[in-house]
Amino acid sequence: MKLIQNYVNGEYVSGTSAHRIDLFDPAIGRPYGQLIDSSIKDVNDAINSSKIAFPLWSSMKLNNRAKYLNAIADEIESRANEFSEIESMDTGKPISLANSLDIPRAISNFRFFAEYAKKFEYISNLNDEISKNEISRNPLGVVCCISPWNLPLYLFTWKIAPALITGNTVIAKPSEITPYTAYLLGEVCTKVGLPPGVLNIIQGRGSTTGDFIVKNEFIKAISFTGGSETGKTIYKNASNTFKKLSLEMGGKNPAIIFQDCDYNDTLDSITRSSFLNQGQICLCSSRLLIEESIYDRFKKDFCDRVSNLKIGDPMELDTQFGAISSEEHFTKINNYIKLAKDEGANILTGGIVERLNGRCADGWFIRPTVLEGLSNSSRLNQEEIFGPVVTLQSFNSESNAIKMANDTVYGLSATIWTKDNKKGKKISRKIDAGVIWVNCWLVRNLNTPFGGMKQSGLGREGGNDAIQFFTEQKNICLSTR
Repeated sequence: MKLIQNYVNGEYVSGTSAHRIDLFDPAIGRPYGQLIDSSIKDVNDAINSSKIAFPLWSSMKLNNRAKYLNAIADEIESRANEFSEIESMDTGKPISLANSLDIPRAISNFRFFAEYAKKFEYISNLNDEISKNEISRNPLGVVCCISPWNLPLYLFTWKIAPALITGNTVIAKPSEITPYTAYLLGEVCTKVGLPPGVLNIIQGRGSTTGDFIVKNEFIKAISFTGGSETGKTIYKNASNTFKKLSLEMGGKNPAIIFQDCDYNDTLDSITRSSFLNQGQICLCSSRLLIEESIYDRFKKDFCDRVSNLKIGDPMELDTQFGAISSEEHFTKINNYIKLAKDEGANILTGGIVERLNGRCADGWFIRPTVLEGLSNSSRLNQEEIFGPVVTLQSFNSESNAIKMANDTVYGLSATIWTKDNKKGKKISRKIDAGVIWVNCWLVRNLNTPFGGMKQSGLGREGGNDAIQFFTEQKNICLSTR
């Protein structure tokens, strides 16, 4: 049984708490280890370590900080197969996905910010007839990065990299459900000689350990990705100390499919955008809005593709659809499927637990599920299920599609499928979402701002936005009179 410890001041430590959390391999439904559930003293020890490390790290030349980030990327890359296997085991996702998406993106996060930060203008001058003004951006101090369970290392590094390159020291908390690759990152940091205390990785429950971190007065900013309810709690608990907040939260993302789309490409892309990572990505398409004239044809062809996805052992290279990442979430998704039946939904495919043979016989598998016959006000169309459940609805006009797409408290992303780029852009401007893809999905230029509207988020990540979030402006004014 593996014990996942904290990484504090450059060392692995078990801390002072006697509490432990069981960690499960979702593909087999059995525990593989335990997690430290950190106490408030453990959190304070880590924060003190980061405070001590901050003066040296923040005063280091940016090029030298960049060398550390690139060295971390190189070391992860040299162990990419190991990281992919552990990510697959911890989350239940196919190892092919961890190999092609999660671990490569974690590597590129460090490399991107190591280079991007060198181009950022940290000092500018603004002069007039009465004054000379030097405007600078400076690191905040000790900051907190909290990442979710679905893309563990991918999103962990997406936050840590810009925080470190801008000269902050970091208290990083991974999800208590999928902490293993974050734990391994400590080994990497030690191997490359990252100064002790620059990055501290704290394990534990969000409701306890996470809360201790969020409320601590020495934490100057919080970058969080996760559910909207947790984000609201963080917003409330951080308010007394006026921390900077970046909250990337839930989504109920529409895919608007017009009859003039590239039909086969759209089918392939929508199958992927609906069920990649078992639908456990905040950007997944969960509401398919299909033009009436192609609704029946698209429904049949889409369900055929979905029903042919290979569900299997995540460690097998040809598996396309793996396990649900926790038993609690497995139960939640099944409850939504039951609710759909109670609300009179027509289950077109899926809607049942998948029982595998062999080592995965007790794993948490659900067949990808496609529903129709629900109103837009249905809970299945309004609440974030965050799993392999997709609803189909038809529309008869552009205005009807826009109204249905926007009829939600969320506003993270949307996709629009039409060969008419002019129409695609016109409709995009009317959709309330922070990220809109036209004839594509999950295409990411890391320079561009990422985040949501309404209850999907507060602030933006990526490029300039990340550098600005993890720095504070200061203006030094000299009178010329």
